[in-house]
Amino acid sequence: MKKFCAIIAAGALLSLSATSFAAEKAGSKMDGKTLFETNCASCHKDGGNTINPQKTLKKSDMKKNGVKKPEDIVKLMRNPGPGMTAFDAHAIPDKEAKAIAEYVMKSFK
Repeated sequence: MKKFCAIIAAGALLSLSATSFAAEKAGSKMDGKTLFETNCASCHKDGGNTINPQKTLKKSDMKKNGVKKPEDIVKLMRNPGPGMTAFDAHAIPDKEAKAIAEYVMKSFK
């Protein structure tokens, strides 16, 4: 009986380890769209801006506002202007912020 319990416990542990590894591996590629929808879409629905309509996520508006690459978006996320909540690295880790920025750059024409 002890052997049987030990085998079951070892199998469960191995299964949990494999699941954790798979989740970690799957999570290595950030989903910018999902992260955007979770963190940004409430104010930037469809690339708009509910607080300041002149500062949308459309390429032409971003260009007018000096936003030309993903790093510029991350910089604004970290230290935005009036009306926007700041998202520090604790709120949105750097990898996730970069994934959001890349999604924004390719999504809103």
